[in-house]
Amino acid sequence: MFTRQLSFSAPIFLSIFLVQEAVISQFRLPGGGFSLLLIFALTWAVLSQPEIAAVIGFASGFLMDLSQSASGPFGQWTLLMLLAGYSISYIGYGDDNVHANAIGIVFFVVTATFLVEIAFLLSGALLGVALGSFSQMVTTLFGMSLWSLLVAPIMLPLFTKLHGLVFDSRSVI
Repeated sequence: MFTRQLSFSAPIFLSIFLVQEAVISQFRLPGGGFSLLLIFALTWAVLSQPEIAAVIGFASGFLMDLSQSASGPFGQWTLLMLLAGYSISYIGYGDDNVHANAIGIVFFVVTATFLVEIAFLLSGALLGVALGSFSQMVTTLFGMSLWSLLVAPIMLPLFTKLHGLVFDSRSVI
Protein backbone atom coordinates (compact mmCIF):
# COMPACT_ATOMS: atom_id res chain seq x y z
CA MET A 1 0.00 0.00 0.00
CA PHE A 2 2.77 2.42 0.93
CA THR A 3 4.59 1.66 -2.34
CA ARG A 4 1.49 2.59 -4.34
CA GLN A 5 1.12 5.86 -2.46
CA LEU A 6 4.79 6.65 -2.90
CA SER A 7 4.73 5.88 -6.61
CA PHE A 8 1.72 8.16 -7.11
CA SER A 9 2.94 11.02 -4.93
CA ALA A 10 6.54 11.20 -6.22
CA PRO A 11 5.58 12.50 -9.70
CA ILE A 12 3.19 15.00 -8.09
CA PHE A 13 5.95 16.38 -5.87
CA LEU A 14 8.38 16.51 -8.78
CA SER A 15 5.80 18.35 -10.89
CA ILE A 16 5.18 20.91 -8.14
CA PHE A 17 8.96 21.33 -7.79
CA LEU A 18 9.34 21.91 -11.53
CA VAL A 19 6.51 24.46 -11.54
CA GLN A 20 8.14 26.22 -8.59
CA GLU A 21 11.56 26.33 -10.24
CA ALA A 22 10.52 27.00 -13.82
CA VAL A 23 7.62 29.41 -13.34
CA ILE A 24 7.08 30.78 -9.86
CA SER A 25 10.71 31.53 -9.03
CA GLN A 26 10.88 33.71 -12.16
CA PHE A 27 8.31 36.15 -10.75
CA ARG A 28 9.75 39.03 -8.77
CA LEU A 29 6.94 39.57 -6.31
CA PRO A 30 7.15 42.22 -3.62
CA GLY A 31 8.00 40.95 -0.17
CA GLY A 32 9.85 37.86 -1.32
CA GLY A 33 7.08 35.95 -3.07
CA PHE A 34 5.99 32.46 -2.05
CA SER A 35 7.07 28.86 -2.28
CA LEU A 36 4.46 26.64 -3.88
CA LEU A 37 6.38 23.54 -2.81
CA LEU A 38 6.38 24.71 0.81
CA ILE A 39 2.64 25.40 0.75
CA PHE A 40 1.97 22.09 -1.00
CA ALA A 41 4.08 20.04 1.42
CA LEU A 42 2.57 21.65 4.49
CA THR A 43 -0.96 21.17 3.14
CA TRP A 44 -0.25 17.48 2.57
CA ALA A 45 1.28 17.24 6.03
CA VAL A 46 -1.87 18.69 7.62
CA LEU A 47 -4.01 16.15 5.77
CA SER A 48 -1.76 13.13 6.50
CA GLN A 49 -0.77 10.95 9.41
CA PRO A 50 2.39 12.05 11.29
CA GLU A 51 4.59 9.27 9.88
CA ILE A 52 3.57 10.02 6.30
CA ALA A 53 3.95 13.75 6.97
CA ALA A 54 7.54 13.18 8.11
CA VAL A 55 8.33 11.41 4.82
CA ILE A 56 6.60 14.20 2.91
CA GLY A 57 8.59 16.79 4.85
CA PHE A 58 11.86 14.98 4.16
CA ALA A 59 11.14 14.67 0.43
CA SER A 60 10.01 18.27 0.04
CA GLY A 61 12.95 19.55 2.09
CA PHE A 62 15.34 17.56 -0.08
CA LEU A 63 13.79 19.11 -3.20
CA MET A 64 13.98 22.57 -1.62
CA ASP A 65 17.68 21.98 -0.93
CA LEU A 66 18.15 21.15 -4.62
CA SER A 67 16.55 24.44 -5.60
CA GLN A 68 18.74 27.06 -7.25
CA SER A 69 17.38 29.70 -4.91
CA ALA A 70 18.32 27.80 -1.73
CA SER A 71 20.70 30.00 0.21
CA GLY A 72 21.54 27.77 3.15
CA PRO A 73 23.77 24.72 3.43
CA PHE A 74 22.55 21.48 1.92
CA GLY A 75 20.30 19.63 4.36
CA GLN A 76 19.01 22.68 6.20
CA TRP A 77 15.66 22.64 4.42
CA THR A 78 15.48 18.85 4.70
CA LEU A 79 15.82 18.96 8.48
CA LEU A 80 13.41 21.87 8.89
CA MET A 81 10.74 20.41 6.62
CA LEU A 82 11.02 16.99 8.26
CA LEU A 83 10.39 18.57 11.65
CA ALA A 84 7.69 20.92 10.33
CA GLY A 85 5.84 18.17 8.48
CA TYR A 86 5.77 15.88 11.48
CA SER A 87 4.89 18.70 13.89
CA ILE A 88 2.04 20.17 11.88
CA SER A 89 0.58 16.73 11.29
CA TYR A 90 0.94 15.72 14.93
CA ILE A 91 -0.78 18.90 16.14
CA GLY A 92 -3.68 18.53 13.72
CA TYR A 93 -3.90 14.72 13.71
CA GLY A 94 -7.28 13.42 14.81
CA ASP A 95 -8.79 16.89 15.01
CA ASP A 96 -11.75 16.86 12.66
CA ASN A 97 -12.15 20.60 13.10
CA VAL A 98 -8.92 21.02 11.15
CA HIS A 99 -9.53 18.42 8.44
CA ALA A 100 -13.13 19.35 7.76
CA ASN A 101 -12.53 23.09 7.72
CA ALA A 102 -10.71 24.83 4.89
CA ILE A 103 -10.06 27.88 7.05
CA GLY A 104 -8.36 25.67 9.64
CA ILE A 105 -6.11 24.11 7.02
CA VAL A 106 -5.18 27.51 5.59
CA PHE A 107 -4.49 28.83 9.11
CA PHE A 108 -2.23 25.85 9.87
CA VAL A 109 -0.38 26.17 6.57
CA VAL A 110 0.20 29.92 6.80
CA THR A 111 1.26 29.72 10.44
CA ALA A 112 3.59 26.81 9.69
CA THR A 113 5.05 28.68 6.72
CA PHE A 114 5.82 31.65 8.95
CA LEU A 115 7.36 29.45 11.66
CA VAL A 116 9.42 27.46 9.15
CA GLU A 117 10.81 30.67 7.70
CA ILE A 118 11.74 31.90 11.19
CA ALA A 119 13.37 28.54 11.92
CA PHE A 120 15.28 28.83 8.62
CA LEU A 121 16.57 32.25 9.64
CA LEU A 122 17.56 31.10 13.12
CA SER A 123 19.25 27.91 11.95
CA GLY A 124 20.94 29.87 9.16
CA ALA A 125 22.35 32.29 11.71
CA LEU A 126 23.68 29.34 13.73
CA LEU A 127 25.28 27.89 10.60
CA GLY A 128 26.89 31.17 9.56
CA VAL A 129 24.68 32.11 6.62
CA ALA A 130 24.56 35.83 5.78
CA LEU A 131 21.06 36.99 6.69
CA GLY A 132 20.87 40.61 5.60
CA SER A 133 19.45 43.50 7.54
CA PHE A 134 16.67 43.25 10.09
CA SER A 135 14.27 45.25 7.89
CA GLN A 136 14.91 42.88 4.95
CA MET A 137 14.18 39.87 7.14
CA VAL A 138 10.95 41.37 8.50
CA THR A 139 9.83 42.41 5.01
CA THR A 140 10.54 38.93 3.63
CA LEU A 141 8.78 37.17 6.53
CA PHE A 142 5.74 39.42 6.24
CA GLY A 143 5.69 39.19 2.44
CA MET A 144 6.00 35.41 2.30
CA SER A 145 3.29 35.02 4.92
CA LEU A 146 0.99 37.39 3.05
CA TRP A 147 1.60 35.64 -0.28
CA SER A 148 1.03 32.26 1.39
CA LEU A 149 -2.22 33.58 2.81
CA LEU A 150 -3.30 34.58 -0.70
CA VAL A 151 -2.11 31.46 -2.54
CA ALA A 152 -3.04 28.71 -0.04
CA PRO A 153 -6.86 29.12 -0.33
CA ILE A 154 -6.64 29.22 -4.12
CA MET A 155 -4.57 26.05 -4.37
CA LEU A 156 -6.23 24.18 -1.47
CA PRO A 157 -8.95 22.47 -3.56
CA LEU A 158 -6.37 21.11 -6.01
CA PHE A 159 -4.02 19.96 -3.25
CA THR A 160 -6.77 18.22 -1.28
CA LYS A 161 -8.06 16.55 -4.45
CA LEU A 162 -4.57 15.24 -5.25
CA HIS A 163 -4.15 14.07 -1.65
CA GLY A 164 -7.48 12.28 -1.83
CA LEU A 165 -6.53 10.55 -5.08
CA VAL A 166 -3.28 9.26 -3.61
CA PHE A 167 -4.28 8.37 -0.04
CA ASP A 168 -7.95 7.36 -0.26
CA SER A 169 -8.27 3.60 -0.26
CA ARG A 170 -11.63 3.62 -2.01
CA SER A 171 -11.65 2.26 -5.54
CA VAL A 172 -12.48 4.73 -8.26
CA ILE A 173 -14.43 3.36 -11.19
